[in-house]
Amino acid sequence: MAHMDNKQERFLKTIDQNRGIIYKVANTYCRDEDGRKDLVQEIIIQLWKSFDRYNEKFKISTWMYRIALNVSISFYRRDMSRKRSEVPLAPGVGDASADVDSPGLESDLGLLQRFIAELKELDRALMLLYLEEKPHREIAEIMGLTETNVGTKIGRIREKLKNRFAQTKR
Repeated sequence: MAHMDNKQERFLKTIDQNRGIIYKVANTYCRDEDGRKDLVQEIIIQLWKSFDRYNEKFKISTWMYRIALNVSISFYRRDMSRKRSEVPLAPGVGDASADVDSPGLESDLGLLQRFIAELKELDRALMLLYLEEKPHREIAEIMGLTETNVGTKIGRIREKLKNRFAQTKR
């Protein structure tokens, strides 16, 4: 029984030390608070289920991002198919940082969040990791892509975002 307690302690410590990862990913894929709570719970459950299979040759953050992003993308797809019948709010509505009256940087940050929220799920994951300043090698490990592919995709997404900003500044 001591083995089980030890595993639980290690798991809880790991979650506690890296909780920022879970919340960043959940915030990226889920706008409403109740959905976010459900998503965070689901991520933690999946992390627990695969805790025994964690491979120590990878950084713990790489392993956590990979699981959190996979769970979030599945959650997002389920959520979107459920919401297709509802009338959606415009992206950024109800998001304080997307307030048009905010001066300069806050306004740009709100726009960036809105534009990222409009990206496809996998592109959104790439941008989250890119903005976290993860090296391309680690992003490739998390996403299951080649480093070259990561660089190419991020370049394209950055170009797309730059164009979106240019359109709003006209």
